[in-house]
Amino acid sequence: MTADALDGLLTRIAQARILVIGDLMLDEFIWGKVSRISPEAPVPIVWVERESVMPGGAANVANNIRALRGQVRVAGIVGNDRWGRLLLQELAGRQIDPSGVIAIERPTTVKTRVIAHHQQVVRVDREEHMPLPQRLIQQLCKVVEEQLDDIDAVVIEDYGKGVVTRQLLETLVPAARKRRKVITVDPKEEHFDLYRGVTALTPNRAEAGGAVGRELETDSDVERAGKELLKRLACEAILITLGEGGMQLFERDGGHTRIPTVAQEVFDVAGAGDTVIAVFTLALASGASVAEAARIANHAAGIVVGKVGVATVTPEELRTALAVSFRPSSRRPNRRARPKVSARINPRT
Repeated sequence: MTADALDGLLTRIAQARILVIGDLMLDEFIWGKVSRISPEAPVPIVWVERESVMPGGAANVANNIRALRGQVRVAGIVGNDRWGRLLLQELAGRQIDPSGVIAIERPTTVKTRVIAHHQQVVRVDREEHMPLPQRLIQQLCKVVEEQLDDIDAVVIEDYGKGVVTRQLLETLVPAARKRRKVITVDPKEEHFDLYRGVTALTPNRAEAGGAVGRELETDSDVERAGKELLKRLACEAILITLGEGGMQLFERDGGHTRIPTVAQEVFDVAGAGDTVIAVFTLALASGASVAEAARIANHAAGIVVGKVGVATVTPEELRTALAVSFRPSSRRPNRRARPKVSARINPRT
């Protein structure tokens, strides 16, 4: 990709219209310092200095898209509680369209991270796993169908909290394919067979291994799993994230690309998978090839893991990172080279 082509792509990203549907969460952060251990138990005492919140889960995917100036709307559920209202306020404040979000009598999923001296001390989860009533799934299906004509791509963010169901996918996927929309999925391993016919999936190593029923210990294991999933799901591409091993991309035409990690420092891997699918989808919706989109997403992930907390990447940061990678004089990396720096993108919330 030439410098001019890269500039054009980054410009088109700001015009891309993306719908994110899935499990919405609120990420809460408690920031402080540790100076001693508790006399009550062998745990650190955190002196709280400040607190902050930001969109999490599927909402963090939307936040990543918006941080790159893409146009984004979300569909999902929140609780009719103060956390749900706060999440809706956070979305609106970031110019993320929350019109597809339904508030119900169920607790909003909240992930609270306590961070001291730039390190996460503990995470506290508040959530409910009960399946959604059928009437709510039908309501979500209607909301999604009404928005498909006004978007370029759909991201399905499946954290297994009850929003992404067979009924939803059997409605959404055919409707989006009929309109020739890009459909990407950040999958949950027990739901893989529901994703048949989407454009691309971005599982991590554990999720891909769970989907094929075996551990993926070697590059050869990953290669066999990627090809198996590609055939089984009849999709255009499978992008498997491998933590410190980078990524492996499998395409329907037989293409197989190994992408080494580009991270220089790793402070926090929280939310890196959300960044991957957000940037990958934005690039596809803006005219990039699957391989180009994967490389761009890899650079974005390398940036966010160098930040503390669930983070996003800015257009300026991404442009700077990509300028080196895509400039004509730069040598292409050896696809079989092992990365020297860890950038783990495996954890899921």
